Amino acid sequence: MYPETRLYRALTDGTFPVIVSLARHDLDLAKAALDGGAFALKTHLNAYHRATGTTFGSFAQERPFFEQLAKLGCPLLVMAGQETVPTAEEMDALADLGFEGFNVYIDHMQPHLLRSKLRPMPALSSTSTDADIARIAAIPGCIIEASIMPFERYRTAMTDADLARYRHIAAAVDVPVIVPSQLSLTPSDGARLREAGIAAPLLGAIVTGDTPQSMTEAVRAIAAA
Repeated sequence: MYPETRLYRALTDGTFPVIVSLARHDLDLAKAALDGGAFALKTHLNAYHRATGTTFGSFAQERPFFEQLAKLGCPLLVMAGQETVPTAEEMDALADLGFEGFNVYIDHMQPHLLRSKLRPMPALSSTSTDADIARIAAIPGCIIEASIMPFERYRTAMTDADLARYRHIAAAVDVPVIVPSQLSLTPSDGARLREAGIAAPLLGAIVTGDTPQSMTEAVRAIAAA
């Protein structure tokens, strides 16, 4: 249904690729992530990013940056939006630019998104139940983003209970599960997530900071571990 890309193979064969979510649309930040060992990059549309306070615009507004990003030659994912998501034509344009997957909270999923060429990566929320997990895992070809921490837990340390929740989600489904860095994930946390059956960490500003130097250092440390 979807092509088996380099990224999807890495998510399913135990490689544990590091994916970086860009805190802002800045080419130097993207290059710094790749220099640090990031395998893939995730960017945003139509969204307010709570962890950083950044607002990302429409496809028309962000397209010039996406065209630059596509030249870097790495796998690309897009957080497609919240209440507003790309049109079917914009999803086709994203696929033509080389994006291979899209991400929305399951509550914001619209039928036309699932008819696009981009592999769906629905996100769980802090209120998701086992029934929600099963419902998302039933979407053909999907990847799950376990975005399960309430906002008050952002930037705190990962606990054994958190790790047990991630392990529970990974064990409950037969699709790749990625964990975004809502918590202050450390290199040793990365190793523990891998051992728990998580397919990849998705490192955002809480871990990477927002300068090219902090980005490279943080990504390199987790990729090495």
